[in-house]
Amino acid sequence: MAHYTRQEVVEEAKKLAKMMADIEEIDRFKQLEAKLNDNQKVQSHIKKIKALQKQAVNFQAYGKTEALQKIEKEIDRLQDELDEIPVVAEFKDSQTIINDILQMVSNTISREVTNEVIRSTGGDLLQGETGSNKSSHGCSR
Repeated sequence: MAHYTRQEVVEEAKKLAKMMADIEEIDRFKQLEAKLNDNQKVQSHIKKIKALQKQAVNFQAYGKTEALQKIEKEIDRLQDELDEIPVVAEFKDSQTIINDILQMVSNTISREVTNEVIRSTGGDLLQGETGSNKSSHGCSR
């Protein structure tokens, strides 16, 4: 009864992934990522934040709570500065858009698979029930 193998479905998923990697939003993401990588101010902030995060891990491991709090405040300050840089904000917006697209595709696939199962068993789409429920409405003893 099966029309496709698991491998064929995976191959189709790979084709879909290639299609998605070639949409306008992904191109925009790549452009913004390149701008981030070329922006010295952004890279400097990222480098400082990473160094402070390493210090924070050490302070936490040694129970130095006061020093840890100072480091965490400095990390937050640098992160806020980083977020105010226009290209960073654009990049984060781009990430959100791409995540939304991926979620939409995932939800569409899930919903359509469910609907196809319901349809193929003669079920009721509005009730969300497969046709297998139709034959077992009464008690069987």
